[in-house]
Amino acid sequence: MSIKEIKQLKNLKEISLKLPTSKSLTQRALICSALSKGVSQIINPLISEDTLLLKSALENVGVNIKENKNIWEIKGKYPPLLLEKRIYLGNNGTGARFFLALASLGKGSYVEIYGKPRLHERPMGPLIKTLRDLSAHIECLEKEGFLPIRIKESQLISKEVFLPGNISSQFISALLLIGPYLPDGLEIQIEGELISKAYINLTIDVMKTYGIEVKSFENKFKVFPGTYKSISYEVEADASNASYFLAIPLILGKGTIIIENYNVLSKQGDVKFLEYIKKMGADIEVLNPLGVKVRFEGIPKGAEIDLGDTPDLFPSMCVLGAVAEGKTFLKGAPHLRYKETDRIKAMVTELRKLGVKAEELPDGAIIEGTTNFTPALINTYDDHRIAMSFAILGLKTGNIKIENPECVAKSFPNFWDYIEKLYG
Repeated sequence: MSIKEIKQLKNLKEISLKLPTSKSLTQRALICSALSKGVSQIINPLISEDTLLLKSALENVGVNIKENKNIWEIKGKYPPLLLEKRIYLGNNGTGARFFLALASLGKGSYVEIYGKPRLHERPMGPLIKTLRDLSAHIECLEKEGFLPIRIKESQLISKEVFLPGNISSQFISALLLIGPYLPDGLEIQIEGELISKAYINLTIDVMKTYGIEVKSFENKFKVFPGTYKSISYEVEADASNASYFLAIPLILGKGTIIIENYNVLSKQGDVKFLEYIKKMGADIEVLNPLGVKVRFEGIPKGAEIDLGDTPDLFPSMCVLGAVAEGKTFLKGAPHLRYKETDRIKAMVTELRKLGVKAEELPDGAIIEGTTNFTPALINTYDDHRIAMSFAILGLKTGNIKIENPECVAKSFPNFWDYIEKLYG
């Protein structure tokens, strides 16, 4: 296994970066384009392990995708073709859930979906159960509620379905995305408090861009029957991945970062990161028509942050807590335990290696900032966000080594090139 050593960044005055585009938006646009009539374009798609895995899965059910520089041209295929293929989705939880729902619309024989061992541990039960309620033929091949699975041809029906709000938003998004193709659309009733609503709103926004009518109520979503239009969809910068770079001035205690292609009005929930770092003392300037500038000098203040709508920001917030004055309380995201790894346990374990006082909560962590860091070898657990967050912390501390740095390819293949740019 390879190891990357992170060197201390001693002098950062101001740097301007243009970051890669959004994985979340690219995957949603892929599904809508794949089910559309005619040829759609995705402009500036994120080229990463996860998006390429979903692209390949769609090609395996009859979708034609041509690459032309920074554009994917997608000829939709409805219904998808089930041609007795085994389709690999790595550790792409979002893609696997979206594709599982899409394949339930298919005609032919069957397809099987499988992935890395960790993907086989990630829960799929609520989505499988709901699709079965809609008359999908789904067989779990090893363990009920988990991949690998076999999906056979079926005729889905329209009915009101019920899902608890404290499960993965990806289950809800997957169902919303196929809702237009059910005979009378789909109604999803949410039971209890809804977590990660920002990701569901992102899904609905993309669907509306592709011409589908969706209505949101306090605890219900209604998708009207229809067909996705073929359009040109331009993907904006990834707000989740931007968080690592926007955190750098606070991590170092000084400096200015400009993200040139950042959309502060984005529907991506992780633009809330700007609110979080402002709470910790950052000076934020919105640039026009796109862009944001973050300045900071001093020591960040510990803060209490509810990550219920922004769980992907947990690793970034953990390393900010490690350098902050006082304690940082991160809460509201119990579903972090079912990501690429148990992110709560993983982040606390690795912070403790560095001499940081950190405590697990059922839905987050308490982190006490320090100025005394010990050298450590960081286990990434094959989780891209753990690798990237500790790389950013290493810019302050030095003496951090990252195991399996290649895991960033899942969402940000050229992350390390951007880190090198920081050194000038």
